[in-house]
Amino acid sequence: MNQIIRKHVRNFCFLLITFATGLFYFCFYLVGITFGVSMSFTLVGIPILYYVLRSTETFLQHERIRTKVYTDISVRTLPTRSQEEGSLWERVKAEFLDEHNWRAILGLMLQFGIGMVSLICATLFYLTPIILLLSPVLYLLDVPSISLFGIENKTFNISLFFMLLGAVSLWIGAYLGNSLVKMIGRYTRRLVKDFARR
Repeated sequence: MNQIIRKHVRNFCFLLITFATGLFYFCFYLVGITFGVSMSFTLVGIPILYYVLRSTETFLQHERIRTKVYTDISVRTLPTRSQEEGSLWERVKAEFLDEHNWRAILGLMLQFGIGMVSLICATLFYLTPIILLLSPVLYLLDVPSISLFGIENKTFNISLFFMLLGAVSLWIGAYLGNSLVKMIGRYTRRLVKDFARR
């Protein structure tokens, strides 16, 4: 029983971290690439663009480790990329024209959408059932009433009904949350596999 609770807490944390990292990747690449391209006529923009485009390997390594720790889905190790020879401009050009690099960037930026879905599902699958389970306690403590489908928690009988609904939705939500975590883990594995083909 203790392992099951730990697994669901891990799934909940994984979904929240997916939202945070997805938001970070989206902002980092959107701002970094836009700023690097717009400032490329100066000496500042080209190094920024190079290091932003080069960061995909580091972020994919992070995603690989996070997926392994939270989901127990094995993701292959990324081979280390060798440093390109030539001037900075030639290295930026090589990174800019690398199709696998752009796929990885788009895949990481797409995690913002996946993260939004993860945040909503974490709330629905894990937090809402716990609040429903605690509805008799909330009723006795005279906490402002909970409303579900137009039914308000105004009597003790309704709070017991909410508690029963919370128990059922906790069981269903845990199953759905586990399925969502596995889907995100498989998405990460495919992203890393595609990047490793380069």
